[in-house]
Amino acid sequence: MKQERIRDLLKDWRVLTLIILLVLSVVAIYPHFDNSGNLTTNLQYGLDLQQGAWLQLEFKAEVVGYTTTEPVDTFVANLSKSLDTDVEQVDANHLEIRKSYTQAELEPYFEAEGGTVVSYQPGISKASADLVKQILEQKINAMGTKDAKVNTLTGMNNVARYVRVEMAGVDMNQAQQIIGKQGKFEIRIQTTGNETEHVLYGDTITSVQVPSKDTSGNWGVGFTLSDAGAETFRDAAIKYGATTDPTHHQLAMILDNKTVYSAPLSSNLASSLQSETTRTMTASTGTGTYGMQQATNLEIQLRAGALPVDVSVAGSGSTSASLGSHYMAMCLIAGILALITVAFVIFYRYREPRIVLPMVLINASEIVILLGFISVIKFQMDLPTIAGLIAVLGTGIDQLVVITDEILHEGIVPSQTVYLKRLARALTIIVVAAATVLIAMLPLALMDLSTLKGFAIITMMGVLVGVIVTRPAYGKIIMEILSQ
Repeated sequence: MKQERIRDLLKDWRVLTLIILLVLSVVAIYPHFDNSGNLTTNLQYGLDLQQGAWLQLEFKAEVVGYTTTEPVDTFVANLSKSLDTDVEQVDANHLEIRKSYTQAELEPYFEAEGGTVVSYQPGISKASADLVKQILEQKINAMGTKDAKVNTLTGMNNVARYVRVEMAGVDMNQAQQIIGKQGKFEIRIQTTGNETEHVLYGDTITSVQVPSKDTSGNWGVGFTLSDAGAETFRDAAIKYGATTDPTHHQLAMILDNKTVYSAPLSSNLASSLQSETTRTMTASTGTGTYGMQQATNLEIQLRAGALPVDVSVAGSGSTSASLGSHYMAMCLIAGILALITVAFVIFYRYREPRIVLPMVLINASEIVILLGFISVIKFQMDLPTIAGLIAVLGTGIDQLVVITDEILHEGIVPSQTVYLKRLARALTIIVVAAATVLIAMLPLALMDLSTLKGFAIITMMGVLVGVIVTRPAYGKIIMEILSQ
């Protein structure tokens, strides 16, 4: 009889869903021993739980409120020329000056061009900050660095002054090499002698191909310019003689005032630019291993070297490998103690092992499912994430108590009809409570620089897993166990 009830229980869709998710989660986590005999998993750990470093970069630019009596386009163009930097219009009343100036230094330039400085805020616009974030992420990915976070700090006025980069698994020297020296990428054309003229910034490069070798054995990197960038490039090539005398008017790619690539236009490209605009080009880097290495380095710079503004390192810090291991051990102990404490509290309340065991197992199953979810989406586990998992243990057991108390009215398991009504009432209470938690956690989950973002996301996922999967399964399991 008991075997039949167990078979029926395992066939129930709620219980079956829970079992399938548990199996899939264990597969996703993939606990196994590495070559050194240490137990490892597919889980990725953040800066708190392993060696790593963080850098906070300050944007060397400012957003300025202004008024002018001149036509806006003329005013912006003249101001850009006099300041010797890019000036971008943020909106009708604000300009982004992509170079570090104080307000006192800017005011004479504005007055000379027929304008007035109304407000001054160090930093860049939200749109530029989003672009910097994308570029830095591409830079880090291209360097093969894993487990990195890039977040910009944007104020209520939509001006961002800092960007913070966290990289797990690297030391401070590596972090400085990857991020700290990041600068502005520029394409210039040689005019006379060693003189060059600016043509494009890297933000006009819309796509970059992986390094490839042509039929002659030459390595190169193909890249594509935007329509506006291609037009500007063609005009500059013709103007400075690069199409008629490529050898004496070479193309130079510069990062942080350092030339990373220099070569004349190919005869085919020079010829085609005379008659038409060309968006797709290839930068050749040579043959053999050296050519391949140069192509790889150039690909990285083309993909992610084009920060629209200069940056400086405003702060930094690191976590040692030993400290990260200590934190990880403490988190594991905290999780185990939390689960044991929950079991003792439940046993003290009900004094019934048949109730305690299902509750604890269901509670632990939520953690396993969440870890599987974390593993699948490659979410980094840090201290706030661990705190979220422990919070799920607490909120989860609260909801299981609600279900148990509703079903066991005066210690008696009701009939099937009454049971379903009581379970529905309990689940309604749980859904309302879950909705409240989701609404409360949503702002934290959406904040870019919130250190509690991981906590909020895991708490929200725990609530959803509980409401959709584990609570209905527990309601079915507890009734089958207690019904005699």
